[in-house]
Amino acid sequence: MKNTLGVVSRVFVITAVLVVGAFISGVFYVVDETKVVVITQFGKPVGDPVTLAGLHLKKPFIQQAHYFEKRLLDWDGDPNQIPTKDKKYIWVDATARWKIVDALKFLQSVGNEMGAHSRIDDIINSATRDIITNNILVEAVRNTNRILEAKGEGEDLIVTDEALEHISEGRENLEGAILKRAKVLAPQYGIAIVDVRLKRINYVEDVRNKVYDRMIAERKRAAEKYRSEGHGKSAEIEGQVAKELKLITSEAYRQAQLLVGKADAEAINIYGQAYNQNPEFYSFMKTLETYRQTIDENSTIILTTDSDYYKYLKALD
Repeated sequence: MKNTLGVVSRVFVITAVLVVGAFISGVFYVVDETKVVVITQFGKPVGDPVTLAGLHLKKPFIQQAHYFEKRLLDWDGDPNQIPTKDKKYIWVDATARWKIVDALKFLQSVGNEMGAHSRIDDIINSATRDIITNNILVEAVRNTNRILEAKGEGEDLIVTDEALEHISEGRENLEGAILKRAKVLAPQYGIAIVDVRLKRINYVEDVRNKVYDRMIAERKRAAEKYRSEGHGKSAEIEGQVAKELKLITSEAYRQAQLLVGKADAEAINIYGQAYNQNPEFYSFMKTLETYRQTIDENSTIILTTDSDYYKYLKALD
């Protein structure tokens, strides 16, 4: 029993040593799901690229596994000073996404990602320069002919009239043209350019001042449009207010006249009833009211003895 266990132990140890030795010597290599492997023998590719994930065999010492990324990769170039069609110099900073589509050709042409970046620099910078120099400045800056002004939260977006400088392509179309041109040259290196974006555009000093002047002019025109629309709306509102005020005033005057007429009629009726009940007393009260309204301590009145105004004073004698 002890001999059997000893034999098993020795076999296990020997197997483990052989496996470790195989890995150390490079007999086995592992392919990850995100990688593709090209095997070279004495520097020359052997067979097709290995794309199947898992454990694989190769000849130790004389063969080497080169790993390449399957996923999208980033490229971020250096800013370049480029003149536009209207002779304005700008700094253009582009970025891109690319991937390896032919690992064997990639290995043979550029070797590694650092070499690929160098080739992509040439491809995208050349395509960017060609496209930018064939278009005016505003084409690389703006996407539409509208001036947009964001308002506060919960408010609508203001869209003004067309801008002073009209564009026919726009920034997005220029990016598409750069991508299209870059795709033509990239396959010779076993790579594919997936997307290109103009990350940033900076103006040189004299161009920046001209751009600011143009922006100011655009905003002034937009402000003038708003003022004109505001004056028109104000006149419309004022006209409506005057019309409504006239209607209200007219109706109020009519109601007032109706009330005055009704009150006068009622007063006349009351006066008539009072007079009919006791004409002499009514005449007396009206005369006293006239005395109170016309005579005070500073008044002097000269009357004849037969005056109606004097008859009640005369009766007091």
